[in-house]
Amino acid sequence: MIVAERMLKFVSVDRGPPEKRASKARKTDFEEIYAEIAHRKAEEQASRCSQCGVPFCQSHCPLQNNIPDWLRLTAEGRLQEAYEVSAATNLMPEICGRICPQDRLCEGNCVIEQSGHGTVTIGAIEKYLTETAWSEGWVAPLEPLREREGHVGIVGAGPAGLAAAEVLRRKGYAVTVYDRYDRAGGLLIYGIPNFKLEKDVVARRVARLEAGGVRFVLNCEVGRDVTFEALRRKHDAVLIATGVYKAKDLGVPVGAAKGVLAAMDFLTAANRVGLGDTVEAFASGALDAKGKRVVVIGGGDTAMDCVRTAVRQGAKSVTCLYRRDRANMPGSATEVKNAEEEGVHYEWLAAPKAILGDAKKLKGVRAVRMRLGAPDLSGRQAPEEAPDSEFDVPADLVIKALGFDAEDLPKLWDEPYLKLTRWGTVKIDERTFATALPGVYAAGDIVRGASLVVWAIREGRDAAEGIHAMLKERAGARIAAE
Repeated sequence: MIVAERMLKFVSVDRGPPEKRASKARKTDFEEIYAEIAHRKAEEQASRCSQCGVPFCQSHCPLQNNIPDWLRLTAEGRLQEAYEVSAATNLMPEICGRICPQDRLCEGNCVIEQSGHGTVTIGAIEKYLTETAWSEGWVAPLEPLREREGHVGIVGAGPAGLAAAEVLRRKGYAVTVYDRYDRAGGLLIYGIPNFKLEKDVVARRVARLEAGGVRFVLNCEVGRDVTFEALRRKHDAVLIATGVYKAKDLGVPVGAAKGVLAAMDFLTAANRVGLGDTVEAFASGALDAKGKRVVVIGGGDTAMDCVRTAVRQGAKSVTCLYRRDRANMPGSATEVKNAEEEGVHYEWLAAPKAILGDAKKLKGVRAVRMRLGAPDLSGRQAPEEAPDSEFDVPADLVIKALGFDAEDLPKLWDEPYLKLTRWGTVKIDERTFATALPGVYAAGDIVRGASLVVWAIREGRDAAEGIHAMLKERAGARIAAE
């Protein structure tokens, strides 16, 4: 009876997303663009859920979050219970609520969205629940029920590594996380701009892990500061969660032109400046878009982060070149709309042919119009050049945002027996996340290629379970032998 009274209000209550700051105001700073949803609004919007028997929102969530149940609890005002249900499957719900492409995952598959009533604002409610939990003290400290024998080393303090660290520490293992950067968080700190994810949100999670006994060794690059062999000797199990950071090349003539940047170099510099660091290349203007005509090449979420960061740095103009059309763009449709509101110009069905300029000055990008041809192996229509359609786009700064490849870990780490896939990612047993090396596991982008943060969290969680099963079996064998 309560469900009937509280839920299924999508026919009488309109979709009400959080208020968005006006583009004129928000494009001058790096603050988050969405206002916090109010308590009454959260209950009201949660009540729109249809409580369908087959929840597509849940089945299309990589974490399999029990979304209908925590929406119902929110609608009933049982917020602490709602948070606990949300946190049972998601180790970072306030982060996913901010940066997940809900329009492609849970919200995009909402049943009432398909019926034309407008999706439930799942992401905003997820963020609201967890922020309320932090402010009310409902986020429990990380405390294992008992300490276990076994020490696990994790290479990489990004979302996969942090998720695995929490699961393993909760089970009672000693955990040490190694990272090449000076702050834990990986992509969450240095790759995603503040207007999508403010850094104190990530720092709060890291602090909870540290308070729970997880040890972080920062400014430590495997292969330079410590050998991978040494880590294997030191720990009972090692998880590789390095992510992928090697920028894909444009594949066109660049010549001696300066001002062609990799997306991560540009975003990392912007995030470091926002954190108060001194970045010489930014101070010199090399990594600063201020006053420049910026061209970003690519169509994923990283490209969207680049164009919107360039706007906030005061670029004279920002153009995004993408070789397919809007409907086939891999980036979030919401992010594209936000960027357009902020003044970004899109050149759809356009690809670079050459970078124009010389050692003294970058002049622009020579591009060509594309058209969509027959489907490729993935089922998507393959772009092909339209004849006699070249055109030039003036540019003072060109940013490559074409995706990322894995670094050659066997070579970097002098570990030839670490097996790779034909894509250069680490090869694993998909059930256990174990690699070809005994006691070594891998998860996240280094396994699946550049992907979503929510997938990294899922795989970090699952890899931790694989490590736990192995350590339990090893401990049992040792006891039996004694």
